[in-house]
Amino acid sequence: MKSSLLLCVALAVSLGFVLVAGYPWDSGDQEYVLVNNKCQCVTVTSKFVPSKENPGEEILERNIRILVPLKARENISDPMSPLRTTFVYRMTELCKKCDPVEIELDGEIYQAQQSTSCDEPETCYTYNRDKCYTTTFPFLYRGETKNVQAVLTPASCYAS
Repeated sequence: MKSSLLLCVALAVSLGFVLVAGYPWDSGDQEYVLVNNKCQCVTVTSKFVPSKENPGEEILERNIRILVPLKARENISDPMSPLRTTFVYRMTELCKKCDPVEIELDGEIYQAQQSTSCDEPETCYTYNRDKCYTTTFPFLYRGETKNVQAVLTPASCYAS
């Protein structure tokens, strides 16, 4: 699928959000990946850089990289659905962490998650390579039409 790099979103918007834990982008650089959302093709990184006004002071710089799939469909599992013309990115949704973690409080272990909106389905603009996508289509065989299920992402649907 062809992708095009969209201009970076204004950093001023992202500076108001709380820094979340990340991992280094490159071992020689102190740039950390905060979000790597393959479903919406977004990567958000941050690093401390010297301030232009006061070189002795470091400020947090955020970089937002968005790849826009040019031939994305409204329903990615339906090749006949219309092309998607609207792409919406919300930092609060991109940064949510729904995987439960175990925490200990007063000697007891609890499971907690960092977001309260994890039950809502995520809108994907391209295939998540870790998820199996299928579609049903009419197949004409010997004069009889049957609805056949086809796999759209074979690598994730069939175990090797």
